[in-house]
Amino acid sequence: MAAAKRKRGDGPGPKKKRAKKAPKEVDGKEPLSVANAGSGEEHQVPPPVSQGKWTNKERVLIFSSRGIDFRTRHLMKDLRTLMPHSKADTKMDRKDKLFVINEVCEIKNCNKCIFFEAKKKQDLYMWLSNAPQGPSAKFLVQNIHTLAELKMTGNCLRGSRPLLSFDSTFDQHPHYALLKELFIQIFSTPRYHPKSQPFVDHVFTFSIVDHRIWFRNYQIVEEDATLVEIGPRFVLNLIKIFQGSFGGQTLYENPHYQSPNMHRRAIRLATAAKFREKQQMKELQKVKIKEEKTLIPEDPTEAVFEIPAEEKPVEIQLVKPEPKPGLKKKKNKLYQRQRKLKKKLGRTGA
Repeated sequence: MAAAKRKRGDGPGPKKKRAKKAPKEVDGKEPLSVANAGSGEEHQVPPPVSQGKWTNKERVLIFSSRGIDFRTRHLMKDLRTLMPHSKADTKMDRKDKLFVINEVCEIKNCNKCIFFEAKKKQDLYMWLSNAPQGPSAKFLVQNIHTLAELKMTGNCLRGSRPLLSFDSTFDQHPHYALLKELFIQIFSTPRYHPKSQPFVDHVFTFSIVDHRIWFRNYQIVEEDATLVEIGPRFVLNLIKIFQGSFGGQTLYENPHYQSPNMHRRAIRLATAAKFREKQQMKELQKVKIKEEKTLIPEDPTEAVFEIPAEEKPVEIQLVKPEPKPGLKKKKNKLYQRQRKLKKKLGRTGA
């Protein structure tokens, strides 16, 4: 007769131990530790690091289109490291329209987006958007320096919450005030976020110089509250601000913006103008050389103030001048080649 199949956990064997429950508070007093419960010593259990509740559930989607270079890829990685409330996604195809990003944000449960768009494998554009209602802003990214490239002495805790520092110009113009609110909602780490640390040890600075926004990241040194740069660093040149997410009515257009194509065209035209100027100068020099020199008529009053020199009597030498003593010695002296030839001839004769 076949043996009955034994179920897992039945039969002889060591019994599983139940997990010990956490000690409860008695009459508002702090609980005693389990190890020293028998003894009269009381040990205070430290409270949890974040006691609050995570209410601001901002999530930022950071990804890019295809065709980005290595520096942009490292910049994306640095931003994801500095922003614990960010999420990543695969690269988007160039043929897809930008409105598709709103659907991707909805799938990823994100309400903010940083999208890097590469064009011609040399121009990088950054979209900052509040999905799906808007507004959104498009920037040209310039002067990118990543964390690995800079190698600064500053350092900060991974997942710590940053301070945001803004230039006073952000409060003077309405389009800068809108960008300030967008930066606050995207770059600030929500309080009590599960992946964040409840420490503030670095600061993001947004400065406006030459109609561009300069981003820097600094460490706050505890001893004397000095700032040491960490990285990354980049410059944002504003192009347009749209009412919707990745499109819609244009709220603001930067009059100081010059597209990279126009900038490269101006450089080419300046180089061509220099070359053309050199060629014209060479042609002018050739024409001047070929032209006949104009003869200036003689001035009759030119020799008025000339004093005639005294005429010396002509001496006729009737005797041959004596030769110099050094010339005969040089003439009779044999050169090295002639001496060697003379020695050679003497040996063959012997």
